[in-house]
Amino acid sequence: MAHEPLSQADVLLEGFLALETPEGFRAELIEGEIVVTPPPDGDHEDYINLIMKQVIRRSRTDMDFSRNKGLKLRSGGACPKNHAIPDGTFAPTALRLYRGADPWTPCDGVAMVVEVTSGKPRADREAKRRCYARGGIPLCLLVDRDASSVTLFSDPEKDEYRERCTRPFGKPITLPAPFAFDLDTADFL
Repeated sequence: MAHEPLSQADVLLEGFLALETPEGFRAELIEGEIVVTPPPDGDHEDYINLIMKQVIRRSRTDMDFSRNKGLKLRSGGACPKNHAIPDGTFAPTALRLYRGADPWTPCDGVAMVVEVTSGKPRADREAKRRCYARGGIPLCLLVDRDASSVTLFSDPEKDEYRERCTRPFGKPITLPAPFAFDLDTADFL
């Protein structure tokens, strides 16, 4: 029985899915490049916790939270599907999006992803943001530690968000519906 030859994208995706990373490390396939990230530092985790607690306590819609949930996202060009792992993913509790989910799940129903810059800040600021926009994720919150700012990207179209709002650490940033509250960043200082 003859088999179709594998494309370069298929080979890359198969190689990526077969990777075994050391404990604490995570591997992502972003715009045709395999990116391996070491475990985050304590400050990185502190920002995620500060955001998660506020969303769970203050969001108008009950939200579930997943840290490091693998998302399958549309790709641009001839690359295989992007496989990104946001630092945090929020979805309405009513959807029970994480129940029974595979390690790599479609992004349908995700309300917001959170990224905190780390060892590869350019990937967080640009490549991953484009992946989330392509996936139609309504909101992307970027905590940029180098710039001491928080940016909310919204209104995704194609591979970009049409709206962005940046606030320095210490100033609140408004999260629209379904969250509908001002995220306090005073503790980010």
